Amino acid sequence: MRDKYGVTQDKYCYPDSDVLVNLLNIRDANILADAEAEFTAHRYITYESSIQTLSDFSLDHLKHLHHHLFQDLYEWAGIVRDVDISKGDTRFCTWTRIEPEAKKLFHTIPGLAHHESYDELIEKVSDLFCEMNILHPFREGNGRVQRFFFEELLFTLGYDVTWPNISQQDWIDANIAGVNLDLELLKAIFAQAISER
Repeated sequence: MRDKYGVTQDKYCYPDSDVLVNLLNIRDANILADAEAEFTAHRYITYESSIQTLSDFSLDHLKHLHHHLFQDLYEWAGIVRDVDISKGDTRFCTWTRIEPEAKKLFHTIPGLAHHESYDELIEKVSDLFCEMNILHPFREGNGRVQRFFFEELLFTLGYDVTWPNISQQDWIDANIAGVNLDLELLKAIFAQAISER
């Protein structure tokens, strides 16, 4: 078994499998990954934002985005996980601490409007992205919903985001470095991605 998150069996997966229980009853991990890509791509282009201010960027909004992207696939779309997960040597936030830690983290978002330079914005955004990744609030789909969240957030701040064409491994390496208190790889990604409108 793949065991992506180091959980050999949990209630999110079919018995004796690491395939997530899904609304399409797909039992093959590769077919499910393809279905995820198709459905979330469609939902992404149909999204209409109702965000008014930076204060609207909350855990509730992240849940809303997750539900929007994954509603066709998972009954638990938009619902915070209730199991502990890890990937490789990286352990994500204990599930009982996700809500209180998220509340503290999302409370800092309005402060992003008060950056004195582009470099300071890159630093703050990279740090926020890293901290949100450590939360990893959902059983699946964290990376996609997080990038979606940041696109909307940065648009609200007056910036466009065009993600650089990098491999999944480059994203993973940047996030692992961030967990180890080195934001340079994430900063390099955001420096390429963010441009003023």
